Amino acid sequence: ESLRQCSLNEYITPNLTFDEERTQAAKEEILNNYSWANGLVVSGQKIIDRGEIVSPHTYNILESLRKESIKRNESMGQNRLILGGQILFVGMLMLCFMLYLDLFRKDYYQRKGSLSLLFTLIVFYSVITAFMVTHNLFNVYIIPYAMLPIIIRVFLDSRTAFLTHVITILICSISLRFPHEFILTQLAAGLVAIFSLRELSQRSQLFRTALLVILTYAAIYFAFELMTENGLSTDFSKLNIRMYTYFIINGILLLFTYPLLFLLEKTFGFTSNVTLVELSNINNDLLRQMSETVPGTFQHSMQVANLAAEAAIRIGAKSQLVRTGALYHDIGKMENPAFFTENQSGGVNPHKNLNYEQSAQVVISHVTDGLKLADKHNLPKAIKDFISTHHGRGKTKYFYISWKNEHPDEEPNEELFTYPGPNPFTKEQAILMMADAVEAASRSLPEYTEETISNLVDKIIDSQVTEGYFKECPITFKDIATVKAVFKEKLKIAYHTRISYPELKK
Repeated sequence: ESLRQCSLNEYITPNLTFDEERTQAAKEEILNNYSWANGLVVSGQKIIDRGEIVSPHTYNILESLRKESIKRNESMGQNRLILGGQILFVGMLMLCFMLYLDLFRKDYYQRKGSLSLLFTLIVFYSVITAFMVTHNLFNVYIIPYAMLPIIIRVFLDSRTAFLTHVITILICSISLRFPHEFILTQLAAGLVAIFSLRELSQRSQLFRTALLVILTYAAIYFAFELMTENGLSTDFSKLNIRMYTYFIINGILLLFTYPLLFLLEKTFGFTSNVTLVELSNINNDLLRQMSETVPGTFQHSMQVANLAAEAAIRIGAKSQLVRTGALYHDIGKMENPAFFTENQSGGVNPHKNLNYEQSAQVVISHVTDGLKLADKHNLPKAIKDFISTHHGRGKTKYFYISWKNEHPDEEPNEELFTYPGPNPFTKEQAILMMADAVEAASRSLPEYTEETISNLVDKIIDSQVTEGYFKECPITFKDIATVKAVFKEKLKIAYHTRISYPELKK
C-alpha cells in the first residue's frame, strides 16, 4: 500500500527503448539464416525400396525430390534456350562480318595474317569479357576495348577497324546486364580512337588518343547518369566516382598498345608505321653503309623516296610505306657498285670488259642481291616486296637493244635480259616503279625545261602502262594521271634554272 502512495513513475526512467529499424534488421537476418530444409539426403543415399510402405517422412522426401527435379529441368531448359539464342546471335554477326570481307576486302583472304588477326582479337575480347562477368572480376569498363580498332587501323584500314569493333562490342554485350549503355559508350570511344589516330608513328600520338578516349567515356557516362532517375541532376554527391576511376585505368591500359604492336607484327607478319619510321632513319646501319658504299645510288634513292611519298599522299596510298621501300629498293647495288652509272666517277667502265648478256646479268643481280641483304638485316616482307617488284618483269633495255642491234638476224634469250619480278601488285609498288624510272631518266636530259620534263614523264609512264606492268595492282588511270602531275611538278622544282650572277667589272 505504501508503494502505491509513493508514485514510483516520477522516479523511474526507462532504460530500454524500441528501435524499429534494428528490430526489422534482426528479423531479416534470422529469416535469412533460417534453414527451410527439414532433414538431409546425401548423394547415393537410398530413399525407399520396392514394396516398402511409404511413411509420411519418406513421402516428404519423395515430394521434395520431385519438386527439385522439375526446378532443375526448367532451369536447364531455360539455360539451353538462352545459349541457343546467344549462339544464333553470334553466328549472324559473324556472317555479316564475313559478307563485308567478301564484298569489300577480298584481298584479306589471300593474306592469312589479316584474317588471323581479326578473329583472334574478336575471340580474345569476347572471352575476357565473359570471364570477367562470370567470375565477377573488377568491372568490364577497365578493359581497353578501344585498343582493338587502333590495332586494326594501324595494320589494315579504318573501315575494317570500326566494323570489327562493332561486331566485338555486340558479342561482348550479351554477357552484361545493361548492354545498351555499354554498346553506345564503347562504340563512341572506338570512333574517337580511330579518328584521332590516323597513322601511329610516335608515342605521343597514343597519349593524346588515350586522353580523348577517357574524356569520351566520362562524357557519355555522365550523360547517362543525368538521364536516369537517380537524383543526380539535383545532387551531384550521388556521382559514381568509381566508374570514372575505371575509365582512367582503361586509358592507362590503352597505352600498352605501343609495345603490343611489335609482338603482333612478329606474330601475324605485319609492318606498322612505327617500324617503317624506324627503318627510314638514315642513321641506321644499313642505310649508313649504303651512303658510304654507293653514294650515287643513295642520293637517287632519297630523290625517289621524296617523289614517291608525295605521289602516294595525293592518291591516298600509304606514303610512309612507299618512302621506306624507296630507300631500300636498290640496296643490292652495294654488291657491285662500279657497274651502275650513278656510282661511276670517271675512269674505266667495267661493262666494257663484259658482253651484253653478262652485263645484263650483273645489273639484274642487284635485285636478288638486295633480297639477300634484306634477309640478312631482317627487313620486313613489305620492304622486300619493293626490292623484288621495282623493275617488275621488265628488261635491261640498254643491253637488250644493244644486243639486238648487233645481232639483227638472231633471236635473243629473253630471260638473260629480264628481271625476275614479279610485277607490282600494290599501289605503293606501282608508284615506286614509276618514280624510280622517271628519276633515273631525268638525270640524262640534255636540258631541263617544262616541256622536256613533261614529255619524259609521259613517255616513261605511258610505256610502263603499255607493257602491262600495272595489270596486277589496283591502281587506276586517274591515279596514274595524278602521279604524273606530281612528278612533273617536283622535277621542275628540282631542276629549275638559276640566274647567272654578273661579274664585277674592273
